[in-house]
Amino acid sequence: MAGVGVDEAMRRAVALAARGLGTASPNPVVGCVLLDPDGAVVGEGFHAYAGGPHAEIVALAQAGRRAKGGTAVVTLEPCDHVGRTGPCSLALINAGVNRVVIAVPDPNPVAAGGARTLRDAGVQVEFGVRAAEAEAGNVAWLTSTRRGWPYVVWKYAATLDGRSAAADGTSMWITSEAARTDVHALRGTVDAVIAGVGTVLADDPRLTARNLRDGTLAIRQPLRVVVDSAGRTPVDARVRDAAAPTWVATATEVGAGPDGRVDLPALLAELHRRGVRAALLEGGPRLAGAFLAAGLVDQVVGYVAPRLLGAGPTALVDAGVTTIAEAIDLEITDVTRIGPDVRITAQPRKRES
Repeated sequence: MAGVGVDEAMRRAVALAARGLGTASPNPVVGCVLLDPDGAVVGEGFHAYAGGPHAEIVALAQAGRRAKGGTAVVTLEPCDHVGRTGPCSLALINAGVNRVVIAVPDPNPVAAGGARTLRDAGVQVEFGVRAAEAEAGNVAWLTSTRRGWPYVVWKYAATLDGRSAAADGTSMWITSEAARTDVHALRGTVDAVIAGVGTVLADDPRLTARNLRDGTLAIRQPLRVVVDSAGRTPVDARVRDAAAPTWVATATEVGAGPDGRVDLPALLAELHRRGVRAALLEGGPRLAGAFLAAGLVDQVVGYVAPRLLGAGPTALVDAGVTTIAEAIDLEITDVTRIGPDVRITAQPRKRES
């Protein structure tokens, strides 16, 4: 890639950042492209894992002396603090970069300030190039950092008439193997998988991220969280095995809401404290309803199978809706065929106050 503009370089940086999904957390995903004074790409990088080199450092290592007088194009404002690594702002200054183009400012008060430091050193700084794309690619970390609790994705699987199981309770398998494989890939991008104790008692799921073809586990496993108000999770439940870390969250430990069950905002606050920035809500139509009723779901991912049952449990129960005027409206952001099934991604619309 030679002689590219900053817009094209930022497009590449956003794509690079996505490579860190599922491994960089609790840090953000970040991509960086370095251009020399003539606009040629001389270095690129992404933040691969927490504690590892940041995207700017990887790109600078590739560029070497060719970074001098050039432009750094980065999806998130370069950090300005010393943590497990040094400040990227200082590294860019020391490399002699003349210009830094940033998509999104850093909302973390601990790490923010890189733009100011760069400007004070005489470096030209610009914000906003492909900001929407960079924001979307880093939405979980940005959202959780701004508000103090994880970005929550509710995932469900259902037939075309909204049933999650048949009338006799059988549910294996509602969707195809292709859809189930896609779910495991989705699990690999989050820090925690949440299920209710009812699902654990009924289905005894593993809640791990794995390769369905050979059963091997992904290298990085999300925290398995069982929302279990009264502590009913069996000692021999598969979520208690050694395949992944597990937290059985009880009302005694987390705190109880007005209904005596686990206080969900308190649960999410504790997960954030434990480093969870993105959580996948799986299993339990009643738990999903409680999350939705409380306004705690940021994204909905539904796998819809081309099947009809006509009876049986539904994918969602009691979301606090009693009349059509109270319906939780969604904005569909993506519709994709996954084998014979359809994956629908949507976001709850904010209600006007």
